[in-house]
Amino acid sequence: MLRSELASQGAAPKIARPVPLRESVFEALLELIVTGHLRPGQHLAESELAELLGVSRQPIREALQLLSGEGWVDLYPGQGAFVHAPTVEEADQLLAVRALLETESARLAARHRDDEGVKRLRALCDEGHAAVEADDVDGAVAANSELHALVTALSGNKVLAELAAQVSRRVRWYHTPVARRRGHASWEEHKALIEAIAARDEDRAAQIMRDHTEHTRRSYLEQRAAEPVESVPQPTRRRRPRSAAAN
Repeated sequence: MLRSELASQGAAPKIARPVPLRESVFEALLELIVTGHLRPGQHLAESELAELLGVSRQPIREALQLLSGEGWVDLYPGQGAFVHAPTVEEADQLLAVRALLETESARLAARHRDDEGVKRLRALCDEGHAAVEADDVDGAVAANSELHALVTALSGNKVLAELAAQVSRRVRWYHTPVARRRGHASWEEHKALIEAIAARDEDRAAQIMRDHTEHTRRSYLEQRAAEPVESVPQPTRRRRPRSAAAN
């Protein structure tokens, strides 16, 4: 009776369950991968990761399985886990999709923007410039991700926002290695984008975003050509010992 009364009055909020440890470990490892602290091709020793995060090996093992399922980690029998080393084709395809999504986001943001949204964009742009000045790569990458997410939010298209969110972490992964190289040029492009959105110039906003994402894509591909990612060892075939009967 008490249960039905409280429920009808909306006075019985659900108790939030603690996040399973494996998911917390998953998020921590993914952040280390995205920010480049765990490099593509790097071997991931369970014992070292457990010590780093202050947990046992079991949640590390479970998190590595989850990361493997989402393509962030490669598991090789007999050799262990390695951070996935994306091929040039993988990166190129994802960055091309990102360009399509964000170009449309910019066009719609110029149509639907409000004064508060433009104000927040300018504040993020200032943060990005400050991070570049301080040579704070992580700060610049974080501000970049927030700015692009806000442009998508301002588009007013929920489906577009969901699709952009699905690729945003990998975009951040690819952007981190070239953030310092792009430097102030990237944030000058952001500034021009914001002015186009503020002016409700849909075509100009779309073109600026198209050019901006292309500059990032080209910078990433040029860097990959100059500094190839170390290849991950391929799994070796383990031979079974011959039985005595075979002798």
